[in-house]
Amino acid sequence: MLNVFTLANGRLFQEEIDSQDELTPVAPVWVDLEDPTPEEKGWIAVRFGLVIPQDIIDDDLEESARFYEEDGAIHIRSDFLIDDDEAPRNVRVAFILHNNVLFSIHREDLPVFRLLRMRARRIPALIEDAKDVLLKLYDADAEYSADTLEGIYDGLEKVSKRVLKDEVNDQAAAEALAAIARQEDLNGRIRRNVMDTRRAVSFMMRARMLSAEQFEEARQILRDIDSLDSHTAFLFDKINFLMDATVGFININQNKIIKIFSVASVALLPPTLVASVYGMNLKFPELSFLGEWSYPYTVGLMIASALVPMWYFHRRGWLSA
Repeated sequence: MLNVFTLANGRLFQEEIDSQDELTPVAPVWVDLEDPTPEEKGWIAVRFGLVIPQDIIDDDLEESARFYEEDGAIHIRSDFLIDDDEAPRNVRVAFILHNNVLFSIHREDLPVFRLLRMRARRIPALIEDAKDVLLKLYDADAEYSADTLEGIYDGLEKVSKRVLKDEVNDQAAAEALAAIARQEDLNGRIRRNVMDTRRAVSFMMRARMLSAEQFEEARQILRDIDSLDSHTAFLFDKINFLMDATVGFININQNKIIKIFSVASVALLPPTLVASVYGMNLKFPELSFLGEWSYPYTVGLMIASALVPMWYFHRRGWLSA
């Protein structure tokens, strides 16, 4: 899918392009290619003289190939977060700043891009050139990461109430561990995302490609990102605490089960000893004086030898939960 964005009266207008003829007359400030076909890449090459490499958004690029200048164009590759309920993930986006036009190439639509499009349509004079588009994308990315962190706070609060206030059985503990694991994965992706955004904005500042106003905006983005680091660190600590607490409750539940078997084994040891001593000697020679009462005597002795340890355990409170 190929979308072009033009500026008119300080607002950003979107137009979907379906043919080479539709692309020729437009003078965009931003060209967005979502999972582009070879044909669409060919339109870009003809209209703008820009050849888009086939592997531009591959994940196995070297770190040194993420930010560089080539043939007068600035290449930046960044990861953007998608907070999906089923599978949170980071999506690679390749930016090319060529002849004052920003080209973005990615495989799927991103919440940050939707957020910028909505703002640019509603807020006049938000964007003035292609560099503003790139800065506003990174600004929206930092804000999206902050909103996602708030969602993690809310999710961990629910887990805290479940683990620390309610009785935790094995099913509740398993659900809590699954929720904690998801929040930990999402928090790690946010930390990676803001780190990548920091590197990209820093590269733009070092490349001296920004005006004085844009440079100050980039510094503000970096300050916003720095403020997120403490939150991600705190969330990692909270996640570790909840993980340890949940595992502790699981161990307590398992110890209760082991405790039952331990008490039962100790309580049944005396009857087993009695049965071993008298089981083969009911008539001769030890119990011959009891006659026909030898068997009831042995059974009673076994029951008594089991009840006495149980009574003692009860007195000590070892049978309580």
